[in-house]
Amino acid sequence: MDLSVPVTDDVTLHVRHRPGTASLPFLLVHGMASSARLWDEVAGHLAAAGHAVYAVDLRGHGDSDTPGTGYDTPTAVADLAAAAAALGLDRVVVAGHSWGGNVAVRLTAERPELVAALALVDGGWLEPATSFPSWEAFAGALRPASLEGATVRSVTDYFRAIHPDWSPAAIEAAVATMRVNPDGSLSRRMSTEQHESMLRSIWNEPPGPWYAAITVPTLLMPAIPKGANDTWADRIRARIRETTAGLRHAMMREYVDSEHDLHVQHPRRVADDLLDLARVVQPAHRAR
Repeated sequence: MDLSVPVTDDVTLHVRHRPGTASLPFLLVHGMASSARLWDEVAGHLAAAGHAVYAVDLRGHGDSDTPGTGYDTPTAVADLAAAAAALGLDRVVVAGHSWGGNVAVRLTAERPELVAALALVDGGWLEPATSFPSWEAFAGALRPASLEGATVRSVTDYFRAIHPDWSPAAIEAAVATMRVNPDGSLSRRMSTEQHESMLRSIWNEPPGPWYAAITVPTLLMPAIPKGANDTWADRIRARIRETTAGLRHAMMREYVDSEHDLHVQHPRRVADDLLDLARVVQPAHRAR
């Protein structure tokens, strides 16, 4: 079910909703230059277990409005809080992927009455100033690739080649993160300036300062890349543990030999881990 949810006087967000009767709904937050559609298979498993699911297209993404400004973490948090209020949500399990994890961290810290549990899907600990020597190096590494000459067919073939274990629906959703023009060519939904604004926010506003305010159970779900040797894998684990040390109730479930888009590559496993997290807080939620 597609919902249109006004969050400001001039911005409406698109929400992909699946109904459910379980007491704890899920709020799913995508990463930068992604969309709610990439959560579809996870959402299907969560809904099959009885939970209502709300996957939000953040501004400038998917089918949501693309205003000229507001491409930063604080605005994304404000938009999500407004969407939750409009949808009548008061206690949810929030799952954020990549930059969406950073957004979910700040939402949980600023709106503790809204969040019952937090899941960080290979994100929520993004602090590029600790990994890159300068802002310029970071912005250069994450500069969007040119789409000159790209078509639905060429990009579909490319995604199939680099993600052989993604489902056809996931490949289609990945292509749909871009705008399809009438002639079949593709273009980006956000301008270069809007993309850079989001990168600036990631650089300037790391999630670490918000950890101390988070008191809910938090599940860390890091990807350990395929081909990572023991030293590399241990370095990833150590960095995440050090970065997230301020989270008081965190547990970790690693995804070995996996890609960054865990929710797309392993939708059933991700859903099962999210359902386990919901079970941790379900009794307390029912007692309210």
